Amino acid sequence: MSVREYRQIMRRKSRKIFVGPVAVGGDAPISVQTMTNTLTTDVQATLDQIHRAAAAGADIVRVSCPDEESTAALRHIVRGSPVPLVADIHFHYRRAIEAAEAGAACLRINPGNIGSDDRVREVVKAAKDHGCSIRIGVNAGSLERDLLERYGEPCPGAMVESALRHLRILEDNDFFETKISVKASDVFLAVAAYQELADACDYPLHLGITEAGALRTGTVKSSIGLGMLLWSGIGDTIRVSLSAPVEEEVRVGFDILKALDLRHRGVRIVSCPSCARQGFDVIRTVEILEQRLAHINTPVSLSIIGCVVNGPGEARETDIGLTGGKGNHMVYVAGRQDHKIDPDRMIDHLVEMVEKRAAAIEAEKAGGGQESMVTG
Repeated sequence: MSVREYRQIMRRKSRKIFVGPVAVGGDAPISVQTMTNTLTTDVQATLDQIHRAAAAGADIVRVSCPDEESTAALRHIVRGSPVPLVADIHFHYRRAIEAAEAGAACLRINPGNIGSDDRVREVVKAAKDHGCSIRIGVNAGSLERDLLERYGEPCPGAMVESALRHLRILEDNDFFETKISVKASDVFLAVAAYQELADACDYPLHLGITEAGALRTGTVKSSIGLGMLLWSGIGDTIRVSLSAPVEEEVRVGFDILKALDLRHRGVRIVSCPSCARQGFDVIRTVEILEQRLAHINTPVSLSIIGCVVNGPGEARETDIGLTGGKGNHMVYVAGRQDHKIDPDRMIDHLVEMVEKRAAAIEAEKAGGGQESMVTG
């Protein structure tokens, strides 16, 4: 909890479920997901993507299972995955049963599309027998025909009614390990649907702006939509849908959470846009630092400011800071001036300082003694 009231986000109270060992909902941290785009039958290519996503911080990865060959491959993928997997299932109930048997931690289905009541019961039994949770995934682009006819178009009411309709099917089969999504590519529609759904049930919600677009435009759309919901306390797990590599989805997801102080992972760089006052090339420096510090998972804050106008103030709020000057540049530690650094050495020096700071934090977490501040 922040001491500043204006920074408080009061999360919606939701029940807690599990996707493998990852808790979703309740008091659990908001988890970050992505989805592979390889052919699932290509086990090695799929595992390579999963490992890249996990290295970027993904807590959960979804894998499409459109046919029997894919669910057969899923068994091998599960064995080699460092994170729990969600099997993406559409229409065919046998694929859901096979995925559960193959070790999927969660099934993404719409029970109403699975078929008869008997088939739904078989899927639920398989999920119970193998410890799977289920995600009900409603999408504005694939709503049931009767809802479209009644509402006239995809709208928040139709999406929420669809979600609750599917939810009741699971509840009627005594299944409650469920999370729900109501995704749309339209930010207004998605946000309104999630807000209405948040009031209608206490199940954990999986947030996403679907088909958001390419890396830049999709990041903007997702940040607006997910940011609005998360800021209002809605959301228990997120997936940023980008036409971009899976690890980029994960990085953007964490950046959204970091911006709202909801989760912290890796180095958070505060930097200025630069101007004629800059004492060094801020843009290039930040670009290099992002690359060289990408391996650090420990939360560390670093400010890179080109001049003394805002530099000292930003440095007061970060673990380590650099402010441009004439000649040598000033390095700050814990908000205080600490030492000056030669421009030719500053990047290597900052990388070393951040690495030492991260190591000190990890040592403190492990009970390795009093945490020390990093100095020059």
